[in-house]
Amino acid sequence: MKIVVLVKQVPDSGAERNLRSDDSTVDRDSANNVINEMDEYAIEEALKLREAHGGEVTILTMGPERAAESIRKALSMGPDKAVHVLDDALHGSCALATSKVLAAALKTLEPDLVIAGAESTDARGQVLPHMLAERLGAAALTGARKLTVDGATLTIERQTEEGYEVVTASTPAVVSVWDTINEPRYPSFKGIMEAKKKPVQTLSLGDLGIDAGEVGFGGASTAVVEHARRPPRQGGTRVNDDGEGGVKLVEFLVSEKFV
Repeated sequence: MKIVVLVKQVPDSGAERNLRSDDSTVDRDSANNVINEMDEYAIEEALKLREAHGGEVTILTMGPERAAESIRKALSMGPDKAVHVLDDALHGSCALATSKVLAAALKTLEPDLVIAGAESTDARGQVLPHMLAERLGAAALTGARKLTVDGATLTIERQTEEGYEVVTASTPAVVSVWDTINEPRYPSFKGIMEAKKKPVQTLSLGDLGIDAGEVGFGGASTAVVEHARRPPRQGGTRVNDDGEGGVKLVEFLVSEKFV
């Protein structure tokens, strides 16, 4: 089975994140950049499937040169190789353009299964797996908390607020996973050393047959019109009980539209 895992480099969610003042994109220089947390669960699931059914696991990343750090980190967990879509014209691309580029890269790899995290911690759109499935003409099995493979048949338990749904489809397919699906392994020292020697193919927009005008700010279907830093947290409202405390409390809740 040929499995491709989508990996995105994002600013560390444990640090303060900012938008750039010049173009309103994520300021990746203001924070430590790491593998998107949900993507580590996608990597682990791919490795488990390879161990059970054989085949190979490829990491696919679209990002600037610094994303190579996360590619090597991902490879140290155990995947076989990686593909890095790298082109300066990609800066400012929206989700639609991103899906077009990744779909073009995936067509060159011809995977049986694409696995992605359910969302990224910087955008939290949860739309890319659906877009990719549409562009590839593949089934979309999204929001998985469990994945079972039986030959060419895939079955997931789709996590919902009320419980889960059972969804079945045939390969090729795109599966997105939540952090309830497994527990990612830590890279071993051997894995870290081996990752340095694993092949990483770099693809440009030209290699994928995509014009620069279709991506970046010029090809974006959305734009950030305005942004501002979150205001500092304000002090709470104190209600002193002078015999009318209950009434004052209800009045406050009504004014805040809690009741």
